[in-house]
Amino acid sequence: MFEIESAGDGTIVLSGRLDAAQARKAQEFLDGVACPRELDCTRLEYISSAGLGVLLRTQKRVMGQGGGLRLVNVSNHIRDVFRYSGFDKIFVIESIPESG
Repeated sequence: MFEIESAGDGTIVLSGRLDAAQARKAQEFLDGVACPRELDCTRLEYISSAGLGVLLRTQKRVMGQGGGLRLVNVSNHIRDVFRYSGFDKIFVIESIPESG
């Protein structure tokens, strides 16, 4: 299951599995947001190459408007996917804060 929604502060919240089956839904949603800046990945469980493609297309669009996406509350597992793919060089990524 995958959900994408806008939080009250303009943050886009991603939940579940962003895979090939959900890529179109995510792209259509993000294309409908004028200039997204922050994606909250707290509840993002999985991202496939198709999901990475959605974020890359959105990043290119936002950068063309003078902005950039910031991915916040990224789990270690999802951060590894970005690192292994080299996408950690494309996005600003903030891990989930450690409690303690």
